[in-house]
Amino acid sequence: MSIIKSLLDTDLYKFTMMQTALHQFSTSTVEYSFKCRNSANWTAEILEEINAEVDNFCTLRFTVEELDYLKTIPFMQKDFIDFLELYQPNRKHIHLWIDDDGELQVSVKGPWYLTLPFEVPILAIINQIYFEKTYHIIYNPSNDNNPIVQSGLNRLNTKFEEALASGLPFSDFGTRRRFSFLWQGTILNKLKDLPHFTGTSNVYFAMKYNLTPIGTMAHEFIMAGAGQNDVPLIKSQQKMLQSWVNEYRGDLGIAISDTYGIDAFLNDFDLYFAKLYDGVRHDSGEPIDWAWKIINHYKKLDIDPKTKTLIFSDDLTITKATNIKNQLGPYIKVAFGIGTHLTNDLEGITPLQIVMKIISCNERPVAKLSDSPGKGMCKDEKFLTYLKNVFKIKG
Repeated sequence: MSIIKSLLDTDLYKFTMMQTALHQFSTSTVEYSFKCRNSANWTAEILEEINAEVDNFCTLRFTVEELDYLKTIPFMQKDFIDFLELYQPNRKHIHLWIDDDGELQVSVKGPWYLTLPFEVPILAIINQIYFEKTYHIIYNPSNDNNPIVQSGLNRLNTKFEEALASGLPFSDFGTRRRFSFLWQGTILNKLKDLPHFTGTSNVYFAMKYNLTPIGTMAHEFIMAGAGQNDVPLIKSQQKMLQSWVNEYRGDLGIAISDTYGIDAFLNDFDLYFAKLYDGVRHDSGEPIDWAWKIINHYKKLDIDPKTKTLIFSDDLTITKATNIKNQLGPYIKVAFGIGTHLTNDLEGITPLQIVMKIISCNERPVAKLSDSPGKGMCKDEKFLTYLKNVFKIKG
């Protein structure tokens, strides 16, 4: 049974960035690289199965039903959906191997608008195969007697009750690090009945369960600005923020804040952008300190923070998100995207901390710096030093 059965089985922001890349950056080429931040045992058998699943993924096309669903999303433009009708992932763009140190390596190279759909399905494939081979569990909702699976179901019920009691507004952001495709389906089939559950980043499950698809931009969108030739590096973040405004004209107004760190972001997030964007997403650094930097920035610009929204998405639990809501709710609107805590929380299972980021755009190095140690990514130390000097980033 194939893991990825639909090209909709990915995060919404892959579609929103893909549309923008098609319209505004159609000549840009990129390279993605994979990174596992924690220890894992990669075997030849795991690699073989990942390759087979990637082969299958590259046979998929959008169905008429899926395209009709995308047409119901207001900001998806007709010419983009017409393009998706023709789209098929190209296997030549992706290469996987295990290096001499026993680490899994993944490289995706090609035009940005054609390679954008690879990241999330590949990470989901890697996760599911790794867990099946490492823990010898193949989850099936009709046969959930395994004690590890039962632990996950029990934890899910506890989270459901906790979220119900707190009234926490949150979405599922867990596709890329899910235990398995069917497990995420079980999670969402339960959570969809919560009155404050706001949706899922996964477009397939949004369609299946009549949920709101959630997402705007990812770090790679801002990172790609460093590879554009029409602006200097210091203007690249603002260029990408403006490109987003040009594309969506008021829709999808949540900016990612930590590609080069919150201080560099706020230097670029001037009165113009602060008024245009509905809010900001947090994905690294201490959340309360970050939030007060944003709130004070709005106040300095004479913008009422209560008219804006902060979205938190960094390593959240229901308890952590509720605490953030209680502390910040009186001052600014808040919402939450919860990932691994929802889709990969089972007793005895250690979730993989895996990412795929672009490391070059138009054959120029790019970087993600982050506000948390260990979450940055760059493979060119000289460029990293230059980037920090340009944006006046310490450390």
